[in-house]
Order: sequence, then C-alpha cells, then structure tokens
Amino acid sequence: MRELSLHILDLAQNSIEAGARNLIVAINENENGFFVFSIEDDGRGMSPELLRQVRDPFTTTRLSRKVGMGIPFIDMVTQQCGGHLEITSEKGKGTRIAAYFAAGNIDMPPLGDIAASVRVLLAGAPWIDLEFIYCCGQGRLDFSTCQVREILGDAADFANPEISLWLEEYLKQEIAKVKGMEVQ
Repeated sequence: MRELSLHILDLAQNSIEAGARNLIVAINENENGFFVFSIEDDGRGMSPELLRQVRDPFTTTRLSRKVGMGIPFIDMVTQQCGGHLEITSEKGKGTRIAAYFAAGNIDMPPLGDIAASVRVLLAGAPWIDLEFIYCCGQGRLDFSTCQVREILGDAADFANPEISLWLEEYLKQEIAKVKGMEVQ
C-alpha cells in the first residue's frame, strides 16, 4: 500500500472483524519527532501466544486464507522509516496498535486521503462508534460518531450516501483547518 490511510483502513477493518463496537483512530503528525497513528478497539483481543506471533505473515486468524499481511507489512514500513510498531492486546478486552515513523523520513509513505478512508470504514460498518482524532502542530480535530448520532438521531446512517459524502467533506475541511490551510 502506498498510503498510510490505506494501512489505517486495513487495520481498522481487522478490528471490526474482531468484533469491535468502539474504535479510536488517532493521528499525530509530530509526536516527539515521530509521525504516529494508532488504532484502539474493544474487540476480542489476542492471546499472549498470538500477540507474540502476529508480526509473522504466516500467522492469521482468518479461515479464508493462510497469510495475514497487514501487521507484518506496516511493521516493516515503520522500521524502514526509522520507527517502530507497538501492539498491546488482551483477550476479551481489545487491541491497540501504534505505528511510529521518524518525522520527515524520506521513505515514509504519504498519509493519503484519510477522510475517504474514514468514510469507507463507516460506510462498511455504520454501527461502529468511532472516535477520530487528528493532531498537527497546535491544532486538533476530534470527531465522534456518537456526537453525530446525538444530533441527527435515526438519520445518522453512515451507510447513507448523503451522510457519507458529508462526512468525507467535513473531515477534509476540518483537517485542512488543523493544518492551517485555507479552507474554501
């Protein structure tokens, strides 16, 4: 994958497949010299044995195939970019994955279209309670599907194309503000 937003989408979908109902996706463009993204869920979690093996591409819980490339691949990319991957998990409680990339590393893939990735994630799993946090410099965006549901009530269907398009445009606009870019 050429963009980090696609890695984030892949890892978040793993959370959903693990039964997560609550998901926190956080991105910080400069956390103590690192670009960091993290995904935290309340899914099934992993046993200590699986947690030790999860970086191996031939370890997967899926029955449809015998390889799992998401975690091994992002682990490799973080290392190539002067960073590291942290994974914590507890069976029955959930998992947290945090990917660290040395800020400004020439080999770091671009973030890509994170707003579109969040849109796709929610369109495919509209029942998820998602908190999306984006930090850059002194700016911060906090988006919560719970807040949107409080405002819109039953109309807050993230699989609805109108809501889905609104969400993507809203996130793009707010991310641009956080970055200090002019918004039209």
